[in-house]
Parts: sequence; C-alpha cells; structure tokens
Amino acid sequence: MARYDKEMPTIQVKTPSVQYPVVIGPGLLKNLAARCTALTNKKLPRVFVVTSPAIWGLWGKQVSASFKDKPTVLFIPPGESHKRMGTMERLCEELAAAGADRDSLLLAVGGGIVGDVTGFLAAIYMRGIRYVQIPTTLLAQVDSSVGGKTGVNLARGKNLVGAFNHPLAVFADIDVLGTLPPRELRAGLQESVKAGIIRDAKLFSYLEKNSAAVLRGDAAALGYVVAASVKMKADVVAIDERESGLRMILNFGHTVGHAIEAATAYKKMLHGEAVGWGMVAALMIAAGRGLITAQEAGRMIALALAYGPLPEFRMPAKKIAALTSGDKKNRGGVKRFVLPVKIGATVTVTDVSEAELLSGIEDMFAVMKQVAQ
Repeated sequence: MARYDKEMPTIQVKTPSVQYPVVIGPGLLKNLAARCTALTNKKLPRVFVVTSPAIWGLWGKQVSASFKDKPTVLFIPPGESHKRMGTMERLCEELAAAGADRDSLLLAVGGGIVGDVTGFLAAIYMRGIRYVQIPTTLLAQVDSSVGGKTGVNLARGKNLVGAFNHPLAVFADIDVLGTLPPRELRAGLQESVKAGIIRDAKLFSYLEKNSAAVLRGDAAALGYVVAASVKMKADVVAIDERESGLRMILNFGHTVGHAIEAATAYKKMLHGEAVGWGMVAALMIAAGRGLITAQEAGRMIALALAYGPLPEFRMPAKKIAALTSGDKKNRGGVKRFVLPVKIGATVTVTDVSEAELLSGIEDMFAVMKQVAQ
C-alpha cells in the first residue's frame, strides 16, 4: 500500500472505484503545475483555486508562480460557520461567472474546511469536475484530505450534506506546517493519536517516544507521523470505501467530539481538540465496560493530553449527550460508538446506554479538572 522513498513518501489510496496518490514531502508547492499536468493527461486545463485569505496570503505567490496562466482564486472565510450550503451556492455562481467548465480543475489549498467544501463543490458543479487536495494544516494532511469524504454542515449537525468524491491526488507539503500556530499543530496531532489508538500500535509508540521532536515541528518526525497516519487511513478506506463497516473506526472520539463542538458553538474548540476530549470520554466508557484496563485507558489518555493542552470548558453532561443524537453515524435511531479493546484495535458497539454515555462524559470532565489543577 505504501512506498517510502527517502525524501518523498507516496502512498496509494486504492478503492473499488478509484486509485490516487498521496505524496508527502517538502517543496511540493514549487512544481504544482507539472504535477497537475501529469494528472490530467499531459494537458493542463483551466485551474481554479479554492482557499482562505490567510492561507493565500502565506502561500499564494508560491502556488501561482508554478503556473504559466495564473489560476482563478475563490475565497472561503475561515470558520465552521462558512461551511454551509450558502457558501456552496456562492462558489458555484463564481465558477460559472468565471467560465469554469467540465474540463476545469479545482485545487483545494487550505485546511479541512477548504478541503471538504472544495471536494463537495467538485462533486456538484456541472455534475462533477476534477479536483486536487493540497492540505496546509496537519489535521488536513493526516486525515480529512484522504478518503473522499466531502460536505458541509447544517444547523442540526456537522457534515450532514455531502458526497463521497475522491481527488485526483493529494500533495501534502511538509514545509507549510512550519507556519502553523502551535495550537493548530497540536490539534492536528490528535487525529494521529487517534490513528495510533485504533489501528497502528507502532505509530502510537512513536508518538509516545518522540513527542518533543514532533511538537517542535521537526520535519523528519512530522513526515513520519503524516505518512503513518495516511497509510492507516488508506488501508481502512481500501477495505471500506463508503463507511459501511470497518471505516467507522475512523470516527473514534468523534461522536462526543462533534457534540462538544456543537455545544460550544464551534467557537471554543478546534476540531482536533474536541476530538481529543471525545477520545477521553470514549476511553472512559470502554474502561467502564471492562474492554480495556484502567492502566491501558490511562496510557491512551496520557498520550492525547501530551499533545494538548486541550481547552477547558464546563456544561451539563446531559447537554453534550443530547447532541450526540445528531451524529451522522447513527442509523435507525441507534447510536454507534467506537471503543478501544487495546492499543491498535477497536470494536464498534450499538448498546451504549444513556447512563454509560453520561458517566463517560462526567469522567471526561473529571480528567479535565485534574489536568487544570
């Protein structure tokens, strides 16, 4: 599944419907035109970039310099509040006004929100055009840019409208991570902690032993973490492309995490931070069931906290529990929870009671209190 060259690992995502490369390494922004040309039958179509003002301010010159004909740029303001259907309609109108057609190519240059929106835009504009993911945050590089999930939020929950739509390729330039604020880097690393807990004990051990190098942004350490996280996800997506079974394990920590985001109005927490606390709650539920020992749960929680700090907040556990009902993984009114049975393995259960859920959330708040002291 993966080829690890010395300087530029390439991981092939192989699904029943499509195959595409995830290229990881430094300096990928410098030759985007050549890379995109190779993806589009040796002829570069009109290129449209979807990005945010801040990201374009950092990397726009470098991206544009790669192209002989400068790409048309469409902007998305930052924040989950703009990941909505109104934004999709505006972007579609802007593409039409600029003359985008079915041969056009979209480039998603930004974090997870930009990637999700661009992928969905590519799925619906003229019933489908091509796109490439160029993730600029760690969270997007290790998780959201891979696997073809795209979409936008509704008032009732995250990503309730969308489509499975894979990119032509993902170019994860490690160099761009150097401009990330420390908080963004740490939030993204929660998804790699998740990857280690659910399916990659070797990655888990690496994150434990190399936290100092990873947190100071060492390029080799980050390259390893990104490649290992992507490989884990690529392996899962190859087996279960559309989340009918195994792929549900990728949602570990997200059931409570998404509820925390909603409960805090998407203003208090970055996505990875909310997932970090969601993992703590899920681990407490797993320990309460006897699926893992208290010692195992403590080790996994310690790793999530090591890549914090995770922001504190306080509210009734019942409020968070109620918001888990809007999770899109629920089917037939049944809540699905991904719970670890050891480092590197999980089970998906459908019988978590309201009492168990509330207890897990209360235990999460107890851990939060201990950390704050």
